[in-house]
Parts: sequence; structure tokens; C-alpha cells
Amino acid sequence: MTTRTRFPSRPTLSRLAILAAFASPMAAVQAQATDAQRQAYDIPAGPLDQSLNSFARRAGVLLSFDPAITRDRQSAGLAGRYTVAEGFAALLNGTPLQAIRNADGGYTVAAPAAATGSNANAVLPTVTITESADPTAPYAGGLVARGGSLGVLGTASVMDTPFSTTNYTSQGIEDVQARAIGDVIANDASVRNTNGNGGFGDSYQIRGFTMSANDVAFNGLYGMVPLTRMPISMVERIEVLKGPGTLMYGMGPAGGVGGAVNLIPKRAHEDPISSVTATYLSNSQFGLKADLGRRFGEQQEWGIRVNALYADGNTGLSGSNQQQSTGSVGLDYNGGRVRWSLDAYTQHEDARNFRPQFSISSLVMPDAPSGKTNLYPGTTLQSDDKAVATRLEYDINDQLTAYGAVGYHVASSAQSWPSATILNAAGDTAALSNGYYDQKVVSTSADVGMRARFNTAGIKHTVMLGVNMLDQQTDYFFLSQSSNVTSNLYRPVALPTVTGARGAPTPQSQIRLTSVALTDTLSLADDRLRITAGLRRQQVYSHSLADATQTSNKTAISPVLGVVVKPVQNVSLYANYTAALSAGGFTSASDGNPNQLFPPYKSKQVETGAKIDWGRITTTAAVFQIEQANSSTTLVNGVSTTTQDGRNRVRGLELAAYGELQRGLRFNASGTFFDAKQYHTDNGTNDGKDVGAIPNSNFNLGLDWDAPWLQGLALNTRVTRTGSMWYSNENKLKVPGWTRVDIGARYITRAAGQVVTYRANIENLFDKNYWLMQNGYVGTSSGRTLVLSAQVDF
Repeated sequence: MTTRTRFPSRPTLSRLAILAAFASPMAAVQAQATDAQRQAYDIPAGPLDQSLNSFARRAGVLLSFDPAITRDRQSAGLAGRYTVAEGFAALLNGTPLQAIRNADGGYTVAAPAAATGSNANAVLPTVTITESADPTAPYAGGLVARGGSLGVLGTASVMDTPFSTTNYTSQGIEDVQARAIGDVIANDASVRNTNGNGGFGDSYQIRGFTMSANDVAFNGLYGMVPLTRMPISMVERIEVLKGPGTLMYGMGPAGGVGGAVNLIPKRAHEDPISSVTATYLSNSQFGLKADLGRRFGEQQEWGIRVNALYADGNTGLSGSNQQQSTGSVGLDYNGGRVRWSLDAYTQHEDARNFRPQFSISSLVMPDAPSGKTNLYPGTTLQSDDKAVATRLEYDINDQLTAYGAVGYHVASSAQSWPSATILNAAGDTAALSNGYYDQKVVSTSADVGMRARFNTAGIKHTVMLGVNMLDQQTDYFFLSQSSNVTSNLYRPVALPTVTGARGAPTPQSQIRLTSVALTDTLSLADDRLRITAGLRRQQVYSHSLADATQTSNKTAISPVLGVVVKPVQNVSLYANYTAALSAGGFTSASDGNPNQLFPPYKSKQVETGAKIDWGRITTTAAVFQIEQANSSTTLVNGVSTTTQDGRNRVRGLELAAYGELQRGLRFNASGTFFDAKQYHTDNGTNDGKDVGAIPNSNFNLGLDWDAPWLQGLALNTRVTRTGSMWYSNENKLKVPGWTRVDIGARYITRAAGQVVTYRANIENLFDKNYWLMQNGYVGTSSGRTLVLSAQVDF
């Protein structure tokens, strides 16, 4: 009897997908477009039937064949970019079998009529299969890329890079239904979110050091990302560099040194992209996303990618409503020697009741309240962002390339500014205060340079000279009103009404960061030895527009030295030394010492490690040490005051592995161990004590599995463990560690003649209550959250 292997036709959520299709005028686009799209695949060698099924699932097409014709046949696998027809042809190379397209858009694998009897094992003409040399191509499993960009150092494979890097692909973003950058980068144990979903803004911790959204780069430019949340729907890839990234990317405006994050915007692919996605977020937020991409011209040199998002409804926080709208367009031109791109986006968010933070004066840590509890009833947040950035590259000849980029971004927000201090283990809080914190930040960023490639005495050189600049002006209006209203974490009361008049933001501060970088990457001994050396001359100009006496202008030279040694082709041993100059910045208006200017400070890192590519799995190990000026937040008369006091030294051990454990089982595992100490503190008060808000250890395990009993179904889970940490540098109060479990599933099928991908994720499956730490403040975690979506690809 003939067995037919195919996708089920009508899964449970098909009605949602059909609604999404009818909601879009793109429903008229022919379903056959999917067959012409060239996508990236990474399918291992193995039994032919398994390889065919894996390819059909990832391509989103129906497949039928008689198992008898594939029995005892092997496939060489598939790596690179292929259309559906090209992929089947490559997998069937060396066999007499053919993939025949049916009228319903599916495929049937069969032996041609002429290839029967004694000719059944005849060998067809050889088709050459070459693996993609693009370092940004997906690695085994498709969740991360083989490499990525490193700013002025160009694009390189992870194995050729003397730093710890991870590059998350669009598949890695979509499979977890990421709504924010932190949903993706927190897959690494050295990275943690320091705000729960639905807070007033995103922030992260990398290698123990806080990093704000303002320090995230967009296509290599700082200052282009919203100060609250980045619209991840327009992001194709997320590149994470751990350790100071000053030489590679320049200085971030917020001075983060634990790492650098660069967002790569979506681009039109070689073949059409048309998709609509209906979304649901508990408790009752519904949304709709659209993604269109086309290429034009005789050589498809012109491209356009458009993304739009609208969502509105109640979130998992009690009484919370969040409305979001985003629109983006990405244009690009690839004429061989000339490459140009332009990206523009606009974003609006209107939230009622967001997730807050608290300071603590108690010496006993209260239990974290439910993530669904609204601890400050009555907060509001509105934010608007508009940005445009363009980049041009020109190959003057085969050895010399010139490039330039410029961007402009206006961010504005208006929000409530509540505050309270936790007094005891019972969760009582001091008198509530309420107010306004409205701001406008205008950023202009530029990056120009030249890259030369040449050989001398058998040594390959890549020399780069670059100049970048960021000018950022901050205006704000701040009003805080105290009250006699008290509250409790477990029985919160509404915020007091603000009676003061709300004014327009006025100019407060300006930061201008400029630098010149010169680097040379040398490759010797048949590329088994790579040395990267460079210098960046940095200038930090900080000026208070509210107090002209507070001005700082400092210059420093930051070096980098990196070495990669490959004793064998799949093993990389590396070491690096980097240094950075960061703007000291200003304290916020809510500090006990508002608008105080801190001088720029230097940071430095030493790191060494090993990377081994086993073919389908890569394992890495690294030890590092980072030193930085210490920023300390303390309570003075109930008001948080920020000061610089001594230096921090963070040492760590990182272990990680990712790839495919076996066919259809993808994984990502990592662990980081910290030893963070203070020294040179005022009067030696905190010398030798642990640095506050840095956990002793973190662990991550993520699995993504193709279910064998139902073609097109995949299940995933992520377990996140964050260790305990001190609340402050005084080491008097411990914040307990926590473990969180997420699960999910996705299913690819056809509905109404279209390829549909259904996704379901449950975040914080066991509804764990825990505290998140951020430099002297604690915030609540997000509670159990259900995320559903149905994506229709036309």
C-alpha cells in the first residue's frame, strides 16, 4: 500500500488565519509565489526520506511519495539558498527520482516512467551543490548565523572573530514570537532583561553591566533606536558583541561597556515576500502585522521592504491597556560596486498602567508580588519616534571600498513618574509620589570611512580608517509631588492626582561623541592566524544646557588587540584586549542630585577563549575581566542619589553550545559564572564587596524539536535561571534568584490555498513571581502570558 506523507489541511486556528487573509488586499496574490522564493536551508546529510520531509516542512509545501522508492537511499543534505524546485533537485541529485509539482501547489516525488525495471537505479546528470560562503548565512538549525558584522572590522564568521559574538537570525526571532529585543538576546546566559514586559522602557544587562535601549545600534549607527521599545517587526537580524565595543562601533551615548547590540533591518529578498499575521496577547490584546518585499530591475538591483503593525487591548498587567502602531520602509540598491540603503520608521505607543520599579530601605526582602498586580494604578505613557537612516558603499576597485552613513531620530515621550520605597518584609511602602517626566531627544549620527584589502609578503591585510559622530540633545519637563498616601505591594492603592501644571520640555543637556579609528586585520599561515590591531581616538563633549558651568571635554585613545589561532580548521583559540571611553552623562531629574554631570570614564577588558565547530554543533568557552568606574545609587532621606564611587571589576566564565543535536532537534545552552568586586571606593567602605545587581550565575537551555508524529509541527521550550544578587553595593540585602520556564509550538500547513504558520507560546509557564534588578531598583516580572499568531504567506 502506498503511504502518503503530507501536512494536515485544517488545524484548529485556521479561522484566525483566514480572517487575516481577508483583512488584507494582498489576498489576491497567487499562492505559487512561495515556490519561487529562494530561502536559506541547512539540512544535514542522511536518509533521503527524512531529508525530503525536513525540506518540505521548512519550505512550507505539501509532499507525497511512496516510501518504497526512497528506501535505502541517502541524501547529501542541503546548505545554501534555493527555490523549492531547486531544493528538491539538489536533494534528489544522484537518484532517478523527480519532484513533480501538482495542481494544488504540492509536490509528488516519483520515478520517471523511463526509469523503471533495470533502469530504476540509473544515475541522473550530476548537480553541483555548494555551501554558502556568506558569514551571515544560518548555522545548523537556523536559529543563529555563522557570523555577522563587527562595525569597522567588517563582516566575519564567528570562528574568525577574536571576540564573543552571537548573531540571531529572523527564524530565531520569529520562532519565539519576540516582541522586544530582550526576548531574543536573553537566550544567552550573559544577557538579562532588567525590566519586565510592559515596563516604561527596555533595558538589559550584558556581562554584569547595565545597557539601556539608547546604547543599541541600528545598522551600525547609534542614536536611531527608540528610548522605550524598538519595533522588532522591522528587524531581520540581531548581532550581539559581548565586551566593550567602542573600537568596532564607536561610543554609545549611555556609556554601556558590557557589550554592544546592533540591529540589522529587513531587506527585500531575491523573491517576493508577502505575509499577514494576526496576533493575540493575553489578556485581550489583538494585533495585525503585514510584511511586503519586492525586488525590481533587470538584475533585481532595487529592493523595497515594508512592515506595518497595529495592536490594541489589555495586557497581562491588571488594568493595563497598550496600543502600538509601527510603520517602516527599507529601500536598497545593489549594483555590484555600488550599494545603497535607506531605512525609515515611525512608532507610536499609548499605554495605560505600565510595570513600575521600587527602591528598598528594608533589610529583609519581601516576596515578589504577582506579575499581574498593578502596583501603581493610574500610570500613563505615550511615546513617539521618527527616524531615517541611509548608508552608501562604493567599491572604488577590487581592493578599496568607501562608505558613509547618516541618520536622524526624534524621540518624544510623556509619562507618569510614580515612586515609592519598600519599607519592610510585609510590603508596606512609604508615601506615594506622583508626577510627570516628559522628554524629547534629538539625535544625529554619522559614520564615514574607507576599507582597503591587499597582500604584503604573503600576509593578507584589511585596513580600515573611519570617523563617526553622534550629537544628542535632551529636553525634558519634570514634576514630582509627594503625598500622604501610603500603599502595600499586595494591596496597592491608586496614585494621588497630580495638581501641578504640565509644561513643555526645555533644553537640559547635550552630548557630542566623535572618534577616528584605524585598524588592520592580518591573516597569515593560510588563514590559521589572524591578528586584529587598532586604535580609536575618542572625544567626549558634555554640556549642560540648564547650567552652563557644567561642561566637560575629554579626549582619549582606546586600543584593541585581538588574536585568533586555528591549530586545526574547526578549532579557534582567541584572546583580546579592548579599552573604551564612555561619556559620564548626567543624573536624571528624579535624582537627589539632579542634572549632575559626571566626567567621562575609561573601561578595559581582557578575554580569552576557545570555539569548536563540530559540524552541526558549536561549543564555546571564554573567561573575561572588565573594569569600569562604579556608579552607586543610595537612599538619602528617602530620595535616590547617584554617585561615582571607586571602580568595579567583573570577572566571568562563559560556557555555551548551539546547533542541532540530531536531525530536527535544535538547541541553545549556556552558563555564566560571575565574580564582581569593588575597589578604590570612598574611604574603602565597600572595598572587596560584591557589586550590586550582578547575579552569581546564570543558566539557559532552549530546545526546538520537529515532532515526528505530525509533519509541520515543532515544539520548543526555554528554561532560564538567574542567580541571587545583592540589592546594592553595601551588600546588606539579597535579591533571591529565580527560574522561569517558557514553552511553545508552531505548525505549518495550508489553509484556503495558502501556506499558514500557526504559533503558540506560553511565557512564564508556572506563573513564577520574581524580582528583576536594575541599578538600585527592583521591578516585578511578567506573569504567565499566552501569545498566539497565525501567519499567512501569499
